[in-house]
This record gives sequence, structure tokens and C-alpha cells, in this order.
Amino acid sequence: MSGFHPDAFTPPLDVPQLSCPPVVLRPYALSDLAMVRRASADPLIPSITSVPRHYTDDAGRAFIERQHARAAQGDGFSFVIARETDTEIGVGSIGLWLHEVDSGRAAIGYWLVAGARGHNLAARALEAVVSFAFAELAIPRLHLFVEPWNVASARTAEAAGFTREATLRGWERIDGDQRDADCFALLHAEWVLGG
Repeated sequence: MSGFHPDAFTPPLDVPQLSCPPVVLRPYALSDLAMVRRASADPLIPSITSVPRHYTDDAGRAFIERQHARAAQGDGFSFVIARETDTEIGVGSIGLWLHEVDSGRAAIGYWLVAGARGHNLAARALEAVVSFAFAELAIPRLHLFVEPWNVASARTAEAAGFTREATLRGWERIDGDQRDADCFALLHAEWVLGG
């Protein structure tokens, strides 16, 4: 694919604001401590993300600082998912991770706090990140990994155009156990044809 240059991903990266109504994606701010506290209280989010299991303001600030460090170090983009009607209140997070960009691929991960689920917000946030990754960064392949039991997350991936490719056995460690993950992928060429 023309236009993709892995050497273009040098730190620091600027985390832009993206829009895909009804959501806005924006960089993390200290005002997002309340969202991090809610995510920490979720029974699943801390198991599959770097959100602290036991919230304190110090742990919340450290989490937010890690999100900023990812862009500063060139590892990727961490976005807060917010509704257009109130961009100051975060309802989730989505990231575009560039660890494999030299091979022409990047990974995406996302989560929403409980009260924001079921309103198509994650799918719209995923569409915004896909558009950014393909149109602005010219990344050839995007993939994401979903726990096999997480039907809602699989539907979110499929709604954004991703195809389930395989179940990866023992792919990730969750709570000390190696767990399976379903791999979903979307290629730039498919996105161009579908868009």
C-alpha cells in the first residue's frame, strides 16, 4: 500500500481530538479521575486493561500519566471516549497501539464504563479510530482481540467492519490464567472498498 512509512511514527505523538457522532475522542486529562474510579470498580475492566484494580487518586493519576507517556514514547494513542453533548465527562477509553507498526499493523483496545454500554458508543469510537488509522496514518492492517465470552465487544468489532479471523488459544494472561482470545482484523483495502 502506498503512503505507509513506519519511520513516520517517531515520538512524541500528538493525540488529536476525533469526532464520530455521537462521540468525541480526546486526550486524557486529570478531570478523568472520576471515570478511572468507575472503571476500577468494574468487575472486568481491571482484569483486561491497565486500569488500577484498587482505586486511589494516586493510582488514578498514575494511570492517566501512563496514557500520556504512551504518546510521548511513540507507543500509540490513548483516547477518552466522551459524548458530544458533554465532552468533559469520559465514559470509556480506546487506544491505537503501534508496537507492530514496523510490520504494517496496529492493535486497538477499548472499554466503556457500565452506564455507557449498549448505546453504540464503542462502535462509533472504533469507527473514528479506524478512520484515523487508515486515512491519516495509512496503516495497512488493524486488529483487536476479544475474549470469546464478550459477545458485545465482538458485535462492536463487526459493526465497525472487522472480521473474526481466529481463536488464539492461551493468548493472554488474565488474573493469572492464560486465556483464549478471538482475533478480529480489518485491512485498509477492505475499508476503502467498504467506505
